[in-house]
Amino acid sequence: MAAELVEAMNMVKSFRVSDLQTLLASMGRSKSGLKQDLVGRALRLVQTEYSPELLKNVRQLYESRFPKATGWLAARRPDGIPVAYSSLSSSPTTTSQSADYLNGISKPLLTPGAEVKLVPLPFYQTLETLLPPTELIAHNNEKLQDSQCIFDLTPNQADQIRNASEIRPGSRSIQVVLRICYSDSIGVQEDQYPPNIAVKVNQSYCHVPGYYPSNKPGVEPRRPCRPINITPWLHLSSVTNRVTITWGNFGKRYSVAVYLVRVFTAADLFNQLKLCSVENPDRCRERIQDKLRFDPESEIATTGLRVSLICPLVKMRLGVPCRVLTCAHLQCFDAVFFLQMNEKKPTWTCPVCDKPAPFELLTIDGLLSEILKETNEDIEEIEYLTDGSWQPIRDEKDKERERERSSTPEYSVVDICIPEANGHSPAHSSTSLTGRPGNGSMGMTGVTAAPTAAPGGGVVVDLTLDDSSEEEEGGGAGGESEDTEDSADSPTPKRGRYNYDKDLVTAY
Repeated sequence: MAAELVEAMNMVKSFRVSDLQTLLASMGRSKSGLKQDLVGRALRLVQTEYSPELLKNVRQLYESRFPKATGWLAARRPDGIPVAYSSLSSSPTTTSQSADYLNGISKPLLTPGAEVKLVPLPFYQTLETLLPPTELIAHNNEKLQDSQCIFDLTPNQADQIRNASEIRPGSRSIQVVLRICYSDSIGVQEDQYPPNIAVKVNQSYCHVPGYYPSNKPGVEPRRPCRPINITPWLHLSSVTNRVTITWGNFGKRYSVAVYLVRVFTAADLFNQLKLCSVENPDRCRERIQDKLRFDPESEIATTGLRVSLICPLVKMRLGVPCRVLTCAHLQCFDAVFFLQMNEKKPTWTCPVCDKPAPFELLTIDGLLSEILKETNEDIEEIEYLTDGSWQPIRDEKDKERERERSSTPEYSVVDICIPEANGHSPAHSSTSLTGRPGNGSMGMTGVTAAPTAAPGGGVVVDLTLDDSSEEEEGGGAGGESEDTEDSADSPTPKRGRYNYDKDLVTAY
């Protein structure tokens, strides 16, 4: 009687929510509430109203889930689960036969996690479960614990791994991964490593992702918790694979699971996104009109919504505008860069509002995709209007250039070489340059300009050396004395920057 009661209670503990609801409804009890409430209600039902009929219902529900599992040992661990945890110092015989009784209920050393569900990952598609979530059990009070699990690969699974294509050097599209999470049966659990984790596969340590350095002062580095690829160290044969996990026992409970998965790349997810999640442009316009619809209770009327064409992730022009269906903003980010960043460091957070952005809720904005094709590269911002239309918003510098261009008056071009154009004739220019010749060189003392008529009505100024200047220079000392006396009486002419008289004007 006591053994059957204990067996029934352990079966109830492994039930799903639907099984618990079925059992409680068959016995006329309430089936509403959270899973922990349902488990407690079902256990009290078994303890207080134990009967052959109740035991039969419990066994039927249990066998419907685990068809091969019968008896007390099956209630502890189904036969179909190839797992055996043990301490490195304990023998398998002792582990399988020992039991610790507490308050009359057996407490097995090794049990599968109570309905622990791991969150699905976009880059991993689960093909088969090699080891369901099973709790890591501490065997002593030491801070570092060693737990071990074993599993076998079927010939078909081994062939899938061997024949898988290579998505990157050293990584295949079909892998065996190890996942660790908290032992919590409420909700789905994300991957979470225990402290001081080390994984040994068939006596060889495998790589565990390290810590990301933090750029913020005072913030500790964070380890990215993702599935651990153990494929390179496995026996792809009938030989049993043995995995030993070293973990820190600091009060929290963890569960481990092993899966055969197909690995996707960012390009694969992008192709899925383009095929399955593109929002129709008309639907986008309706959403914009809903946001801009006049609200009589609001004191502020919104006539337009500005949207940037620059991706907030990489500060470049959007290529494929993407956003999250649950976000309220219209601002988009680039789908390709978003998927690539999450492939390297999975956060799945909206870069605009920092809210969760799971892959299942991503969508490509069809309207903004059309706008990007119609606008030039220099347009960085647009504005949506109340009727669903849009207009480009130009940069302030462009506006300033257009304003200057529109305010500048236009004048006709005048050719100053034509005398009749402005009522003046070009001035006859002349200059006088004095200098002393160097050794072996001829000095130029004067240049005369003689204007002549050019074809087409222009004026040609002929700048040549005057022969009289050479004669005056070669006239002897008397000529030099006269020049000296004249220069002493007359003021020195002003010279410009380029050695010409400032009083000379060549053209009006």
